Amino acid sequence: MGKQRIIYMDHSATTYAKKEVVDAMIPYFTQHFGNPSSIYGIARESKTAIDTARAQVAKALGADPNEIYFTSCGSESDNWAIKGVAYANRKRGNHIITTKIEHHAVLHTCQFLEKEGFVVTYLPVDRYGRVDPADLEKAITDKTVLVSIMYANNEIGTIEPIRELAEIAKRHKVYFHTDAVQAIGNIPIDVKAQNIDMLSLSAHKFYGPKGVGALYIRKGIRIENLIHGGGQERKKRAGTENIAGIVGCGKAIELATVDIEGHNARIRAMRDRLLKGVLEKIPYARLNGHPTERLSGNFNVSFEFIEGESMLLWLDDEGICASTGSACTSGSLEPSHVLLATGLPVEISHGSLRLTLGDANTEEDVDFVLEVLPKVVSRLRDMSPLYQKSAKDGGSHV
Repeated sequence: MGKQRIIYMDHSATTYAKKEVVDAMIPYFTQHFGNPSSIYGIARESKTAIDTARAQVAKALGADPNEIYFTSCGSESDNWAIKGVAYANRKRGNHIITTKIEHHAVLHTCQFLEKEGFVVTYLPVDRYGRVDPADLEKAITDKTVLVSIMYANNEIGTIEPIRELAEIAKRHKVYFHTDAVQAIGNIPIDVKAQNIDMLSLSAHKFYGPKGVGALYIRKGIRIENLIHGGGQERKKRAGTENIAGIVGCGKAIELATVDIEGHNARIRAMRDRLLKGVLEKIPYARLNGHPTERLSGNFNVSFEFIEGESMLLWLDDEGICASTGSACTSGSLEPSHVLLATGLPVEISHGSLRLTLGDANTEEDVDFVLEVLPKVVSRLRDMSPLYQKSAKDGGSHV
């Protein structure tokens, strides 16, 4: 398609695996390949590697190593936390609280449990995507067994008041789970200080390998197993361990949390320059998500009178990797449930663009996007009858 360069600005979807991570993993594909469940030498080497990675993840979260359980991904961790607590505590209550803007790994799990007789409350959010702690307080009943609220939203980047929300759950003696898949490496986390009972993460979001995640489960939590079979992960999660992936997860989280403040400063500076340039150059545009309480690399802007799908295709033709709030690429014509929950009209939600910056980006990338994106939006609007009409009327929905 004539692309001269690739500009990757979809770090919230996935990240590349850093060289240090790959280097740490390679020996466990070839040299140290023993099954950790066995007792001979090369098996013990594998077990030691897993123990090291467990300690690395625990240190990053302020947890104890025996509270970390490795999984295949963030979605599995979410499923295990929610189903596990629901089934183990069913005699105590059948009420779960979550929000309208969760990742589908949480929403679809809760919808599944509703078919099993559980009652789920989906908390609203404000126009920035933030949960009001007072709404959580009001929603808790004597039947509530779990609150699951994401740490930071994957689409609009809004960071939730997790410490305050978790404190409310603790006060009512209700378990608190957070999907922190987008937060690791972007926000300092201390599960003990923040009263978090369970936390989900996925290595490929912080420059680790795909196919490995983890679930922090505070000691003493009543939770059923999601996968049955062997005695792996202290008899909590059956299945032969993904040793190389686990090693990569440990190394990646160590690298991602060593200097969060410095990392954020660099990424935020690029993001802010990009946002300023876009809002100055493109009319009928608005920022989605909280203006300050948001992930440092998240840029989510809605442009009136165009479709996000078309915008993505044109950007891809220029070598720019991005995503949109419209789910057309997955076979759905529905706009983003997150944007709708913030009160954004359907027609504007369809014209949203998410650019998420990370370690793959440079100032030159920002310059290129600021050169290309206004032209793409202008071309698409030139083909829009609604835009032509609005230009005559001088109106805007934003």
